[in-house]
Amino acid sequence: MSPSANPVVRLRRRAGHAVFLKIAGPDGDAARVRVHDTPGPRWFPPGSPIRRVHADVTTFVGGLRALLLQSLHPLAMAGVAGHSGYRGDPWGRLARTSTFLAFTTFGAEPDAERMVQMVRAAHEKVRGTAPDGRRYEATDPHLLTWVHIAEADSFLSAHQRYGERPLSPERADEYVAQSGEVARRLGALDVPRTTAELAEAFDRYRPELRATPEALDTAQFLLKEPPLPWPVRPPYALLASGAVALLPDWARAELGLDRWSTRTFGPAAGSLATHGIRWMMGSAERRASNVDDPRPART
Repeated sequence: MSPSANPVVRLRRRAGHAVFLKIAGPDGDAARVRVHDTPGPRWFPPGSPIRRVHADVTTFVGGLRALLLQSLHPLAMAGVAGHSGYRGDPWGRLARTSTFLAFTTFGAEPDAERMVQMVRAAHEKVRGTAPDGRRYEATDPHLLTWVHIAEADSFLSAHQRYGERPLSPERADEYVAQSGEVARRLGALDVPRTTAELAEAFDRYRPELRATPEALDTAQFLLKEPPLPWPVRPPYALLASGAVALLPDWARAELGLDRWSTRTFGPAAGSLATHGIRWMMGSAERRASNVDDPRPART
């Protein structure tokens, strides 16, 4: 029986494509063709750590962890709550984020630069006053750096815990440096270049972070009320549990998520979820990452 005639293979392909379109949006297929088939130089070469990390399905866990972490900065959360909100257009936000990552990680240089300029233009419109009376602007380099370090740390943490080929310490440092290049193009300053600098950056931001009512509402929405059909919610719950388990202890405590069950079973749930998604999507992430690095994944 040919693979195309195998009902299990057909089911897997349909499920994988449905997951892809949910993440990439209705124009995901066209965007994927443009990202990978447009000729020309890229910002990052084949086999680079940023390609390996951003191509793996562990970004699903990392992305959710990043959203939870980012919500803990009151000014960053005020910008989201005041101008779009997680409840208003969650899938649109996810599609825009995944498209940005795809073009800047894998796309041709002109397309990657165009994507950065689009995001910078969108940030210009996001400004206002937080509930505590402080002014915020999405173009603030300090806030941009916070959003970046929460994202970079989350993607890397998820990859190292749930990925098939975790990065060596040296390659993990390279990932932090490469992801930081994109953050600097967006306007971030004092961007970490190593995992040690990434940890130091978290220590600097820690006094600014707390769970506002908006952050708690975001966690409730993302973890308990996801805009998904009921049959899909159990596997999503595994993914969410894996993301929460990867949060720092202080972040779980701030969000009221520091439960024994999540700390104990969360990593297993995250591993099960990523294995399931990887099975559905087949080898798509391997093709996207163009992994040709002969060096071992572990040291």
